Amino acid sequence: MSLKKKILVGYGVSFSLMGVVVAWAIFHLWSLATATDEILRNYYRSIQAVENMVDALGRQDSGILLILMDDVDKGVAQYRENETLFLEWLGRSKKSIAVEGESAAIQAIEAGYSEFRRQVEQLTPGWGIAGSASTLTLESYRKTILPAYNKVKAQCLELRIMNEKTMYAVSEHERQIARWAIWSTVLIASIGAFFAFVFSLLFAEKLVLPLRRFVEASRKISAGEFSVQVSAETGDEVGELAAEFNRMTAKLRRYHLMNIDRIVAEKKKADAILASIEDGLIVFDTERKVSGINPAGCRILNVGSQQAENLPCEQILPVRNVCEVIAETVRTGCQPDIPDDRRIIALPCGTETRDFLFSATAIGQKGEGFGGVVLLLKDITELRELERLKSEFVMAASHELRTPLTSLGMSIDLLLEHAAVYLPEKEKDLLRAAHDEVKRMKVLVHDLLDLSKIEVGRIDLEFEKIPVASLFEHVQDIFKGQVSMKRVNLLFDNSERLPPVVADANKIIWVLSNLVSNALRYVEEGGHIRLAAVQAGDHIQVAVEDDGIGIPAEYQTRVFQKFVRVNRQESGRTGLGLAICKEIIRAHGGTIWVESDQGKGSVFRFTVPIAFQEGDCKRPD
Repeated sequence: MSLKKKILVGYGVSFSLMGVVVAWAIFHLWSLATATDEILRNYYRSIQAVENMVDALGRQDSGILLILMDDVDKGVAQYRENETLFLEWLGRSKKSIAVEGESAAIQAIEAGYSEFRRQVEQLTPGWGIAGSASTLTLESYRKTILPAYNKVKAQCLELRIMNEKTMYAVSEHERQIARWAIWSTVLIASIGAFFAFVFSLLFAEKLVLPLRRFVEASRKISAGEFSVQVSAETGDEVGELAAEFNRMTAKLRRYHLMNIDRIVAEKKKADAILASIEDGLIVFDTERKVSGINPAGCRILNVGSQQAENLPCEQILPVRNVCEVIAETVRTGCQPDIPDDRRIIALPCGTETRDFLFSATAIGQKGEGFGGVVLLLKDITELRELERLKSEFVMAASHELRTPLTSLGMSIDLLLEHAAVYLPEKEKDLLRAAHDEVKRMKVLVHDLLDLSKIEVGRIDLEFEKIPVASLFEHVQDIFKGQVSMKRVNLLFDNSERLPPVVADANKIIWVLSNLVSNALRYVEEGGHIRLAAVQAGDHIQVAVEDDGIGIPAEYQTRVFQKFVRVNRQESGRTGLGLAICKEIIRAHGGTIWVESDQGKGSVFRFTVPIAFQEGDCKRPD
């Protein structure tokens, strides 16, 4: 049987029970209607006939009294008219006998009425004939006619009382039947409703049970249990669905068995790759707790893999800026853009302290299967040591080159001054070229020496409290002639209300001068260069903005590296200016970066710490 037929059968049983209740109610209503009709047809008609007989008898008596009052014609007419009515209603009473004893009572009424008529006729012989003798007097009326009248009337009233009692009894009986019909209907309806309810529960349970099995099986499959099967004993649509479901789970089980070995192999491969990586890898979930760590990470952080599980970032890696970067990555779904020098941290490893470069990578995208953050710790201790040794070598080499370059420059200057007059023009050009190259070499050596000193921390910085406005004034004085000559507008925002900074004035002015000088080279005539400063937390952020040609996107992350020049055809530049600016700002505890849109200009920004307390001129951390 199909599912549709089962549902129709269930509805059919319910409708059948409802039909039984309705038929039972109709039967009793029909019985009550029949009983009511019987009461109206028999008892009510008998009572009505008695009432009319009593009324006709009374009018006959009134006609006799009219005769006594000498209104003979009217009295006779009234008597005769009501006599006919009495006999007519008496005949109807004979035809509607419905009570035991009613026939005898009618016969008694008939006999009494005959006696009443006989007495009337004896006292009024030839009634209605003019001049006939009459012995009807008030005295004779009282003695003969009135007793007969009262007797007939009493018999009629007795018959009426008999019919009323019988009708009341029958009505009471029918009332009891009606009450029984009501209660029996309620009982039948309750029994029918109970059986319908029980049947509906059982029928619904039978229909829903396979669906529950499907739900339970689906949950098991979602949990990875692919061996589940749904039993189906029926041959309806649910049975067909169960068969298809079982075939589907069988296929899923085969696919699972086919892929499980591959998955296990891939996991082992991934574990082997992670174990072979010398950099530390720590995986954090969306709550910034450790969900995985490779052996190198355990060695770097000096924890066991089991011990590190579920530890918060602040506990396993107590470095504030790293945990802030992880928190920001979890919040936004991508790593915040921070300078490379802010991504270097020092961690104790055994008896020594090593330097690590960290980076945070989001797993997935925010809102689309975001799984957490992977933190990479790359050991750069040797690289930093090599960088330091290289800087010291460059510093030593630059220092050693200054003396011979100075002697060489002086010798060329003397030759140009005294011997040039004796040399041909070609040799003079060679001397001038040598002079320019020596000069360029001196600038390069000087820049290399300054940069090396800053990198190895050997440069002397004299920190003091400096108003930002005074720094801008120095820059304005330096470039007053150049901007006028090139017809460029050098603008300064009002910085009088900003708090002073703690810095080496000469070094910060050198940074500003270098940035303004670079801007002058790339700003066309009539262009604008603007210096501005705003407070950003506990630092002052200084900006040098121009509307020049801008910096290509591929150079914006490299302009602060050594020997990087955007315009390679430009001569006389060493490519160390921005690298020196970066090291000077870092030595002040700040950060420098660039924002540029090619063809629309560039903005170089750097931060310098604020001097909060009176006399706070110590070197920033």
